[in-house]
Amino acid sequence: MAETLVTDDLGEALRQIAHDVDTCFDALLPVPQDARARLIEAMRYAAIGGGKRMRPLLCVTTAGMLAVDRETAVRVGCAIEAIHVYSLIHDDLPCMDDDALRHGKPTLHRQFDEATAVLAGDSLHALAFEVLSEAERIPDPFVRAELVSCLARVSGADGMAGGQMMDIVAEESEFDLPTVTRLQQLKTGALLAASVEMGAILGHLPAEGRRALRHYAHDIGLAFQIADDLLDHEGDEELAGKALRKDAEAGKSTFVSLLGADRAREQARILVEQAIGHLSSYGAEADLLRSVARFVVERQR
Repeated sequence: MAETLVTDDLGEALRQIAHDVDTCFDALLPVPQDARARLIEAMRYAAIGGGKRMRPLLCVTTAGMLAVDRETAVRVGCAIEAIHVYSLIHDDLPCMDDDALRHGKPTLHRQFDEATAVLAGDSLHALAFEVLSEAERIPDPFVRAELVSCLARVSGADGMAGGQMMDIVAEESEFDLPTVTRLQQLKTGALLAASVEMGAILGHLPAEGRRALRHYAHDIGLAFQIADDLLDHEGDEELAGKALRKDAEAGKSTFVSLLGADRAREQARILVEQAIGHLSSYGAEADLLRSVARFVVERQR
């Protein structure tokens, strides 16, 4: 894989979004002095201090291009991240992937217990829509409704959950490249694309004006998953902070198993260049989105 080229601006953006997301979740999840404390502690364990924060970064960067207040964009980014974190909690459960490590620490059901993990995931799912429904933060009711609709659509059977179901079926089936592509568009790509879309919604960009951003998000979503497959195939578990090689052991079809590592790497590079090309109508204000696209395939975890 190419040498990672994290620009100063991107490095600072990654540090800042990690800080902002952690600060926001800290404020959203105060621990009560009653029997719910264990649940909130579990939610904090999963949501604070881990992950790449790629989805909030895409949302906040897109919103920033459209002059949206950063604090509002960060809260919307945290709603998206809450959905992502809930999905990881549930994916790690024994009934799903049965993973023991996430972000370099024990998975939630190992650190707490399975029942608490299920409830923490459920509660983070609910928190996402609570945040998007805050009239004092997002006063335009049409914007609130569109944000809720967008996130709901990409979270369910037509998005992330549907992709996860396909991933479960993949253990017993031999998927071809179009089917694997569809699986990843739903499981991983849908929420990444929504992160860009929701930033544009916050900026009151009309649907017809979002086409270039949608194409950009579609391409980086696929590139992101190809990079994940490459990392699973040849990455370092210590850097990744999770178990690798599990797809191969389960006999699942992936971009790497179907294309080979070299062709998969080249396809990811092509997708990144296409994504950047979709931003040609934007100037320097989109430079961070361009850097994010390159980072997607150059990252080591």
